Amino acid sequence: MLSEEETRRYARQTLLFGEEGQEKLKRSSVFIAGAGGLGSAIAFYMAAAGFGRIRIVDCDAVDLSNLNRQILHAQVDLGRAKALSAYDALSGINPEIEVEAVVERISQDNIKELLQGCDLIMDGMDNFPMRYLLNRAALESGRPLFHGAISGYQGQATTIIPGRTACLSCLFPRAPPPATFPALGSTCGVIGSIEVTEAVKYVTGKGRLLENRLLLWDGLDSRLEEMAYEPNASCRECSDVSAKAVGFTQIGQR
Repeated sequence: MLSEEETRRYARQTLLFGEEGQEKLKRSSVFIAGAGGLGSAIAFYMAAAGFGRIRIVDCDAVDLSNLNRQILHAQVDLGRAKALSAYDALSGINPEIEVEAVVERISQDNIKELLQGCDLIMDGMDNFPMRYLLNRAALESGRPLFHGAISGYQGQATTIIPGRTACLSCLFPRAPPPATFPALGSTCGVIGSIEVTEAVKYVTGKGRLLENRLLLWDGLDSRLEEMAYEPNASCRECSDVSAKAVGFTQIGQR
């Protein structure tokens, strides 16, 4: 049941999916990988939307070069652990939710433990090796993975449902070479918002998800495009849920 304050807080969005949908969000527990540019946008809007429990994990500290895009952090947070800065920001945005900050590097050794009790996996990472780790964890646990990545004015997003869609390794068989990508805060906002919208739709059962579809955002040309992909039996991570995709630039900077 929603409290009187929650009913008032979420009044405008319950017009979309009712109090029953809001209660589903309240019962949901989210794992957010990263508190950088994408992770900040994801966490900000998930907290505002009323996802009941948010676990945000990051091992880095806030640097001045982060502040153009990492909206959970401010000048006063320089040198602080991003996860702890995120905790304070999210708790201030919505005191009705439960926030857990974990100052830890996500790895093969701890991913299962970090995911315990969480229903959704949100990709706020800045490199494909870590995304492949999230993808594998999603496949092994059956949790949905909401993927996003940005580079400069460009971004991409897709939704992966184990057993129902292709996995991330199917879509991207090889990681792009390591590089320092440009990062614009508003692009993080666009892609992070799309990821959150997908999660809201998944939990409330509304709309059509980005299943086996990659959404491509070109902010320089103000254009959204969509690319369909399909299962590929030769995927290294899964034998029956995979994808073939035509060539395009792979991106991945938070």
